[in-house]
Amino acid sequence: MITQEQYKDLAERALQLGRYLDIEAKKIELEEEDLRTQAPGFWDDPKTAEQQMKKVKALRFWINGYEELQSLVSEVELSLEFYRDEMVSEEEVDAAYSKALDALEKLELKNMLRADEDSMDCVLKINSGAGGTESQDWASMLMRMYLRYAEAHNYKVRIANLQDGDEAGIKTCTMEIEGDMAYGYLKSENGVHRLVRVSPFNAQGKRMTSFASVFVTPLVDDTIEVTVDPSKISWDTFRSSGAGGQNVNKVETGVRLRYQYTDPDTGEEEEIIIENTETRKQLENRNNAMRLLRSQLYDRELKRRQAAQAKIEAGKKKIEWGSQIRSYVFDDRRVKDHRTGFQTADVNGVMDGKLDGFIKAYLMSNEEFS
Repeated sequence: MITQEQYKDLAERALQLGRYLDIEAKKIELEEEDLRTQAPGFWDDPKTAEQQMKKVKALRFWINGYEELQSLVSEVELSLEFYRDEMVSEEEVDAAYSKALDALEKLELKNMLRADEDSMDCVLKINSGAGGTESQDWASMLMRMYLRYAEAHNYKVRIANLQDGDEAGIKTCTMEIEGDMAYGYLKSENGVHRLVRVSPFNAQGKRMTSFASVFVTPLVDDTIEVTVDPSKISWDTFRSSGAGGQNVNKVETGVRLRYQYTDPDTGEEEEIIIENTETRKQLENRNNAMRLLRSQLYDRELKRRQAAQAKIEAGKKKIEWGSQIRSYVFDDRRVKDHRTGFQTADVNGVMDGKLDGFIKAYLMSNEEFS
């Protein structure tokens, strides 16, 4: 059973979090912001109204979350008193403590996500690396892993683009993931993921290494201002592959957007290519591709700001994008994150989407959040 010291530590952590969040000030702010939503003509400007509603929702989240935490901590204190009077069992005390600790850790973790973009939905793209069928199969395993993660966290997922592999797996997949702090959590997945296993595609049963890259960007909406130069856009159309019936296979509904991007700092030019096969209507796919382009441009501007901030604050840990971040060694029953040192032997759990341990370790290891 938990000790009195464990309870005191729990209560103190909750108290410190409440002070940091300044819940009382947030309650006053909520009253003021909520009054603005009741003003006549509030919805005359939908974009401004939507921003205001997001602000109100965020304030309510912290207030309700902290009040729920306080209630759970009080239940632990009460259960300890009842145990002394032999009214509850040790198991019931431990269960109350576990529930309160879980709520505290989740609130502490969300408190680390303070950047504006952390609250956004995200675009997650997986590309198979060199290695043919083996890498393409690995890319499809990662796609399943993120789909399971999204399902467990009640996130909505839309497949914006999917290209099947030559024999098995996938070459590339682009997913739009919508939900609470989706980008804030999944930005930790940016980078190269390495698989080591005995390949089922190798007749000699050799141990093989495969790579796949994962790119995560914030999914911007109409309330985010992003400048797109129409003169730098060109379009191609193509027939979508895979399931979908005659319309998908015989009509050029798939679109390929090409955007000539110029780095504002170096002047270097780069072609951004976005493919979208999400629907059977070319116009809708064009609109979806434009939304994904705006998300990429927003992400690039975000990284420029982060790089500039890193130069100013030399003591901060530099965020590495595109480096090898994690190894999945199947026959050794080990998944290890090279940035944080966090590892687990629960390979099956990880491949079923249990990524919270890796995400928490990443957020806690970055001085950006301290």
